[in-house]
Amino acid sequence: MLGEKITARAHTNIALVKYWGKENEQLIIPANSSLSLTLDEFYTDTSVIFDESLDSDVVTLNDNAVNDEKITKFMDIIRKNAKINTFARIRSINHVPTSAGLASSASAYAALAAAGSKAAGLNLNERDLSRLARRGSGSATRSIFGGFAAWNKGNDDESSYGYSIQNPVKMDINMIAIILDNQPKKISSRKGMKISIETSPYYESWIKQTTEDFQTIKDAIKENDFTNLGKTAELNAMRMHSLTLSSDPSYLYINSDSLEVINMVKELRENGVECYYTMDAGPNVKIICQSDNINAITDKLSDKFTNDQIKVSGPGEGIKYL
Repeated sequence: MLGEKITARAHTNIALVKYWGKENEQLIIPANSSLSLTLDEFYTDTSVIFDESLDSDVVTLNDNAVNDEKITKFMDIIRKNAKINTFARIRSINHVPTSAGLASSASAYAALAAAGSKAAGLNLNERDLSRLARRGSGSATRSIFGGFAAWNKGNDDESSYGYSIQNPVKMDINMIAIILDNQPKKISSRKGMKISIETSPYYESWIKQTTEDFQTIKDAIKENDFTNLGKTAELNAMRMHSLTLSSDPSYLYINSDSLEVINMVKELRENGVECYYTMDAGPNVKIICQSDNINAITDKLSDKFTNDQIKVSGPGEGIKYL
């Protein structure tokens, strides 16, 4: 029923196999399939109510008014599907630093897709919800699902969707996020991807390698092989960042603190503490580890970083209506 307020919660996901580049900008069809772990620590709560008295969408993020054409365009897709013209009040509370490489847009658009579509009277299944979320943010496709999830590349709107690989997660796996910088990045993921596709001489090799990495990590999840998963995820992340360096103009998301964390991880490994790092389009590093090693890793990190900068997260759940 139109006029009912719907609230949904979606968690962020961190890609173990990255997506970097679009084949279709408008529909957000990726150049490769990707695979992620949804995290319990970071999430977005979004409420949507359609209101006949409004002459435009009214959006607040963390109780601050937002005027974002991208959100209006996304809501227009929902309105078109639901065959309505009514504008909506949207209130979003983000428990994630925005635009800092912690997948805030993934949880934001997954929550908006879920709350918005339901408030508009649509009753979408998970696959169709993931297709809708994709139109706001590619990685939001995977945040519809808990645990290990994937985004099937596809080649059109129907065939590019998210799906669950394993939920609940059987593997002992955690991620420690080190918040090095919570400022919005200078070069957005969207812009960075475009530069890499158009100018990096290694882009085709990246697509080939990432397709192999996808299968390796999928097999590692099935076989409960933490070591193979960690090694492959770390390499995949660094290969993505090598695309930014080999682009013209070259650009970099890694900063000096990122390098310090990377070196800490390598030192921990040399001393028998198994852990691996991954990074998205931002300076913040995520450390992949098992439960027994959390204390050793956080002890090492606390020599340099504050408790507020170190966030330990386990596997998170999929979309939930509150």
